[in-house]
Amino acid sequence: MSTGTNPQRNRFRDEPLRRLVTHLLQNPDAAHTEYHARTELLEGLQCAINIRDFGPVPVDEPAALGGADSAPSPAELILGALGTCQEVMYATYAALLDIPLEAVSVEVHGTLNLQGLFALDESVHPGYEHIRFETAIRSPADPESIRQLSRLVEAHCPVVDTLVRGVSVAGQVYLNGDLAVEG
Repeated sequence: MSTGTNPQRNRFRDEPLRRLVTHLLQNPDAAHTEYHARTELLEGLQCAINIRDFGPVPVDEPAALGGADSAPSPAELILGALGTCQEVMYATYAALLDIPLEAVSVEVHGTLNLQGLFALDESVHPGYEHIRFETAIRSPADPESIRQLSRLVEAHCPVVDTLVRGVSVAGQVYLNGDLAVEG
């Protein structure tokens, strides 16, 4: 669970955000941005994620799935990404709408069927069957302002959108430097 925000931190650095929104309104073609991550299998099931100048972010599987249980699993990181994206969006829209927030935290749960993960039943998907979350907000704002804020966050959270809408995913596999599989 994330630590949340207070009214002073809710005002994070909203001036650059406001300038960006104004710029994007005037220049819609400038709105496209690309994100990048590089990952590497290290030892056993332990991996590392490198994003921008951060990293490495450790990833591992629980011992029951063959890992060393030294870090969150990729599936758990999806849940964490959902929760933190919600919190970031709450802070962002609250700042833009001048809605004071004292704290925001998100509890996220997901259900996986391991039969799909281990290809034991081809009718079972390997990914999450259900993801559900609860958002707790502390604020002196009136309930209608928080409802408005919540509607904006739910409609514009990139991680929620990616999970609900689904996006095209394509990959290529290289074997010893040569293209082996294109997808």
